[in-house]
Amino acid sequence: MMRNTFTYAEVGATREGRLPPGYHRLHHRVRISGDPASFTRAKDAVLTFAMHQRAGARIRTDAARAAPGVRLTVTLGPFTVPCEVVYVIDEPDRAGFGYGTLPGHQERGEEAFFVERDAHGVWLRVTAFSRPARWPTILAGPLAVAVQHGFARLLGRSLRRICTVNV
Repeated sequence: MMRNTFTYAEVGATREGRLPPGYHRLHHRVRISGDPASFTRAKDAVLTFAMHQRAGARIRTDAARAAPGVRLTVTLGPFTVPCEVVYVIDEPDRAGFGYGTLPGHQERGEEAFFVERDAHGVWLRVTAFSRPARWPTILAGPLAVAVQHGFARLLGRSLRRICTVNV
């Protein structure tokens, strides 16, 4: 059940990738594996927040798996940010979720994490729109945007490691 306390109006906009104006935008796509069979492992890592954890983020959540209405806090370095899962997509060749910012987050906006499988392998796609919500982020200016882009690249490396581990 969604609790509707998001700090932005465009809830769900990352689902189809049509991002609203007036925000910083992030589009990051990286190949995770050339083996389409690694899709299941990648999907599970995204939907259980393992990709974030492997990247060094501490996750506190009220559920083990992403589902609409699940709340989580992501701590990375000095920042702890509250989010809520807006939607989940779990299809044969595409899976992931989008979460939105809640009061107390450094930013306002939404971020989505998807794995996709095609004839060329498995890909991670991170899409986001955001703008500063608190003074530290406002003062950080372009540095805050660079950190968000860097975290997307870190997630890609994390997921690649998860998918290449011998089982």
